[in-house]
Amino acid sequence: MKKLVAAGRAFYASALVVYGIQQLYFGTFRDVFFSVYQKRLPLLNVFSYVFGAYLIATGILILVAGKGRKASLILGSVFMALFLGTHITYELFSEPNKLYHLGLWTTPLKELALAGGAFVVASSFRTNTAERLGFLEKIAPYGNLFFLYTMISFGISHIIYAPFLVGTVPKWIANGDFWVTLTGVTLTASGIAIMLGIRIRIIALLLSLQIFIWVWLVHVPGTLSNPLTANRGNLLASAFDALAFSGTALLISLTMKKQQWVEDVEKWGEQDQITS
Repeated sequence: MKKLVAAGRAFYASALVVYGIQQLYFGTFRDVFFSVYQKRLPLLNVFSYVFGAYLIATGILILVAGKGRKASLILGSVFMALFLGTHITYELFSEPNKLYHLGLWTTPLKELALAGGAFVVASSFRTNTAERLGFLEKIAPYGNLFFLYTMISFGISHIIYAPFLVGTVPKWIANGDFWVTLTGVTLTASGIAIMLGIRIRIIALLLSLQIFIWVWLVHVPGTLSNPLTANRGNLLASAFDALAFSGTALLISLTMKKQQWVEDVEKWGEQDQITS
């Protein structure tokens, strides 16, 4: 069990290190982390280098005993701040297309999933009263909802945009339409089930396994078939996105017994019965 938990953290941490190296190499923010507003950012290269170094340091700290929980909580808050401050503001005030198109939200929702993943990683550590971070500690148990919302949205997108995603299925696998649609159904169903607290352990484990299989069947071949720096290394980063998501689902499976919001509702109902 401990080795699998460590593996889940390592999946997420390795993605952070790769993101950080890309930040240092390209000198700009990946569009997942900062919307197109970054073009207006003064000293863009400097901020990119600082953020890259921060991601690498956080990835390392997650693997260091006694440091991972605090580092993950802070990272989750940073990702959430960037998601709300750059992506949501852009989509609400500057996006020229209709907001109901799910395709427009693919990039922002990746950051939301990574924010949720950071809180899930934090929750996988034992709470150290000496390092409690107040409000962030209260958010952490609900972080999985950010991740699961993204999985549900991606699942629906797979179903809606199936004709455009067939090309991502390896050519040696027949009936690409079927596999894309099945992926959409399983992502959506898994996300909803875990969000509702239904058979969390087995469903999250299967979700982790499914995404991990994608890494090797879809993302690795796609990454190796193109230069690693093509399109700002997006294919490589996407492969590690999938690895981070697999690690997040694995940690949910191993460390989350109940959905906190479901437990809160049940407690609220019990208190209401007592007072009445």
